[in-house]
Amino acid sequence: MTAPIQPPETQPTIRVIAMPTDTNPAGDIFGGWLMSQMDLAAGTIAARVSQGRASTVSVEEIQFHRPVLVGDEVSLYAEMLKIGRASMRIKVRAWRRARHQEESHQVTEAIFTFVALDDAARPRPVRREDS
Repeated sequence: MTAPIQPPETQPTIRVIAMPTDTNPAGDIFGGWLMSQMDLAAGTIAARVSQGRASTVSVEEIQFHRPVLVGDEVSLYAEMLKIGRASMRIKVRAWRRARHQEESHQVTEAIFTFVALDDAARPRPVRREDS
């Protein structure tokens, strides 16, 4: 997979600064921290589209292309790929930008599947905008 040269022209779903408390023993940002940020971005889209509670049920095809360093600005772009009866597939791409530079690099991507939930935490139909 070849990572795109430039981030999407849309606004990121989430933008965050990687902090020293988010590092692994090698001093790079821990992959689990980055994955949790991606899950938050996907969850934001899932909640908006389903108009309610939604939960992560799977993450697939996660690929880490480059490390994220302390102080980097991380921008997460989430897009809906598919809406099923109760499920949603959302692609999330993460980009890093060194704090004092303009150039950005894609660092990871994955596909998250969410399920819309009712008040009893049971799957429910996704509410569509046209309904």
